[in-house]
Amino acid sequence: MSLEITKNEPVTIVGGGLAGCEAAWQLLRRGHRVRMYEMKPQKYSPAHNNEHLAELVCSNSLKSNSIDNASGLLKEEMRRLGSLIISTADETSIPAGAALAVDRGRFAAHVEARLKKQINFSLTRLEISNIPDDTLTIIATGPLTSDSLAQNIARLLGAQYLFFYDAIAPIVEAHSIDMDKVFRASRYDKGTPDYLNCPLEKNQYDAIRHELLAAQKISLKSFEEERYFEACLPIEVLASRGEKTLAFGPMKPVGLIDPKKGKKPYAVVQLRPENSAGTLFNMVGFQTKLKWSEQKRVFRLIPGLEKAEFSRMGSIHRNTYIHAPLLLLPTLQLKTNRNIFFAGQITGVEGYAESAAMGLWAGLNAALALEGKEIAPPPACTAVGALLNYLTTPVTADSFQPMNISFGLLNNLPHKKTGKKERKVIYAQRALQALDEWIRSCNLC
Repeated sequence: MSLEITKNEPVTIVGGGLAGCEAAWQLLRRGHRVRMYEMKPQKYSPAHNNEHLAELVCSNSLKSNSIDNASGLLKEEMRRLGSLIISTADETSIPAGAALAVDRGRFAAHVEARLKKQINFSLTRLEISNIPDDTLTIIATGPLTSDSLAQNIARLLGAQYLFFYDAIAPIVEAHSIDMDKVFRASRYDKGTPDYLNCPLEKNQYDAIRHELLAAQKISLKSFEEERYFEACLPIEVLASRGEKTLAFGPMKPVGLIDPKKGKKPYAVVQLRPENSAGTLFNMVGFQTKLKWSEQKRVFRLIPGLEKAEFSRMGSIHRNTYIHAPLLLLPTLQLKTNRNIFFAGQITGVEGYAESAAMGLWAGLNAALALEGKEIAPPPACTAVGALLNYLTTPVTADSFQPMNISFGLLNNLPHKKTGKKERKVIYAQRALQALDEWIRSCNLC
C-alpha cells in the first residue's frame, strides 16, 4: 500500500524523543517539512517529567566515546552522518572519563531549540492515539508508548506487540555524599577522574547483598509480566543470581585502586556526574524496583552514602517494542504499508545512541522516499549497518530481543591471531572506512 506523495507534504513524526528529533533533523536538513506530535506536557509517561523534547529518562550517559568501543564507534558514525543528537551531546557534554555524558537539562533544551529554529518544523503538543493515514508517518514513540497508541499499533500490525520492563537508577545529591569515604577515579585512569567510587570490604558487600535480597519490592500489576532486558537488570535481580554476581557486574572493582589503602577494593559502587554543576550523581548500575523507603534504607549502607539524599529514586516502567524482523523493511518502513516508518527503541534497539541512529535512518529514508530515491543500508561491517541488519533479519518471535550495539553484531573479521584490544581497533577502522565509502557512493556528502 502506498500514497501519492509530494515533496511539499510534511512528514508526520509521532514522538519527540531522541529518535523522533533525529528523524526530524534528517528531513529538515534535506529541505523537507516536518510536523511533529509530542504528548508532553499534556500527558507524561511514568518515567518522564520534563516538557522538553529529547528528554533523557534514565542515565545521562551515552556510554563510551572511544571508537575502540562499539558504542563509541556508533557515535562516530553518526557524527559523519550529520546527527543532531550526537552533535548536541558533544556541545552539552560534562566530564565523565571516557564516556560521553551530558547535562540532561541543557541537552534537551538545545535539541528543542535547534529544531524550533527550522522554518519547516512545526510542533504540536498533543497525544496521538491513531496513526495518520494521509501522509508519510514516522512512529517514534519509544519504549513508553501510550496505551491507546500501542493498542492501535497492535491492530495495525495484526499481531500482539512485545514488551519488557526496564528499571531506572537513583540519583544522589552531591552535598549529601561523605567525600572522606569515597575517592575520585575512572577505571584504569582512562580520561579524567570524574567518577566517585564507594569502596566496599567483603563484609560490607555481603551485608548490602543480603539486604537487597530481603528488601521489599514493588509488586507488578496483575496484567504485567516480569520480563527484563538482560543488559539492564534490576540490582536486586542480579544479587539473586549468585554470591559474586554483583562483584563481577556493576560493583566490579576492576581498574580501580583505593588511594587510602593502596589496593583494589573487594567491590565498589560508582557514582557518575549527572549534571555540569556536579551537584547530582547517578548510581551506576543500580536500576531497581525496590520500594522507595527500602532504597533509602539499603543504599545508605554503602560507604559514603550513609546520609544520602536522593533527587530521584529508582523506578520501573514498561518498555514496548515491535517484532521488527518480521514487520520492517531495511528502510524501517512497514512491509504492509510503506507510508509508515518506525524509529528508535520501539524497533527493538536499546540505548540512547542506538535509538537516535534508527531515527536518523528512518528520517533519511523518509526524505529519500519524498525525492523518489532509494539507497541500500550501510554495510553490515559498520555499527549502523549491523544494527539495521539485526532488526531486519527474520527470526522467530521467541529469539528476538532488544539489542545494544556490540562488535559481535558486526561482520566478522578475517580469521587471524590478534589481541582483543587490537581487534576492536581493526573493527572500528574497517567500519569507518566502509561508512565513508558508502556515504560517497550514495552522494550523501
